[in-house]
Amino acid sequence: MPQFDRTLAVFAYAFPLDKMVQALKFNGQLMLVHLLAHKLAQRVKIRPDYIVAMPLHPARLRERGFNQSLELARQIARNLKIPLLNTCQRVRNTPPQSALPWKERGKNMRKAFTCTEDLSGKHVAVVDDVMTSGASVNELARALRQANAREVSAWVVARTLPHSGLQAPL
Repeated sequence: MPQFDRTLAVFAYAFPLDKMVQALKFNGQLMLVHLLAHKLAQRVKIRPDYIVAMPLHPARLRERGFNQSLELARQIARNLKIPLLNTCQRVRNTPPQSALPWKERGKNMRKAFTCTEDLSGKHVAVVDDVMTSGASVNELARALRQANAREVSAWVVARTLPHSGLQAPL
């Protein structure tokens, strides 16, 4: 059973959006943050109490030099005037989800996150770039629930959809 209550996904993870997200994530094209965050912020109908970015493990952060989800979350929090919390950490350095078969993704993420702040009664939105299987968001939502969050929303720029031939419009 999912640990998050709802998902807001702006685009299908398909051409050309997949190339944009990859350029942001792997080529440091940070100028894309403003556009992608703006598009996501425009779609928000249910306002949470807080926003949390999908954390990177410190080793991955050193390797990449930035956390694309945090960059997106900062811009969204600023646009919507919702507090951005830095209360969750990735405590396990897991292999990238994209390198694993779907069936192994949930197991890969088990106990990967901790959240240190008491979020009793609060609604928290998790910001991430892409949702494929939902395993990462689900495990972070589990940690947020353990911190007593009442409600957890997943906000993603793009979501992998079943092969339907859909394009990702901008």
